[in-house]
Amino acid sequence: MAGPIEFWFEFSSPYGYLAAREIEALGARHGRAVSWNPFLLGVVMKETGGQPIVEIPMKGDYSLRDMHRVARGMGFEMKMPDPFPFLAVAASRTYYWLLGRDEALAKRVARTLYDAAFVEGRNLSKPEDVAEVAAREGVDPQELLAAIQDQAIKDRLRDETAAAMAKGVFGSPFVIVDGEPFWGFDKFPEIERWIASGGW
Repeated sequence: MAGPIEFWFEFSSPYGYLAAREIEALGARHGRAVSWNPFLLGVVMKETGGQPIVEIPMKGDYSLRDMHRVARGMGFEMKMPDPFPFLAVAASRTYYWLLGRDEALAKRVARTLYDAAFVEGRNLSKPEDVAEVAAREGVDPQELLAAIQDQAIKDRLRDETAAAMAKGVFGSPFVIVDGEPFWGFDKFPEIERWIASGGW
């Protein structure tokens, strides 16, 4: 049996959010499980010399226009959080803490956090804001705030970010299918064809 589709993403990534809205349905269409793997893109950018796309002259303006256009095409209005990009450490730690308890809950909370960031325009840099949003899915805020300070959870996020770089992950979203890498939400149609055909 084929392994899960690897979905690597950064919680402060608008294109990662767009991908998060579609990745489970893509997997289901092909009978494939999806593993969600948040990582810290800022750490990767320090290693690669990259910078947030919205800070690049001309390309940044285009990307902001494109993000909103793609969202409207998907049937909703995207609202950018302020500041953007925001620090995604607390959101990412929250996911890995929940993953150790209940993967389905971890994914629901991830989607809810993403909705809060890019539909409501919430800044999720602060742990308290992450805890408030996660509570919508029944997560105890105080338990969450304590858990994400646990050294094991901090180490897990650090290790996952290192694993992302070891796999060649340099942007969000980044999907790996049976060892084949695909960068960007615009690659989803190609991912579908790759899975359906067995690759080429």
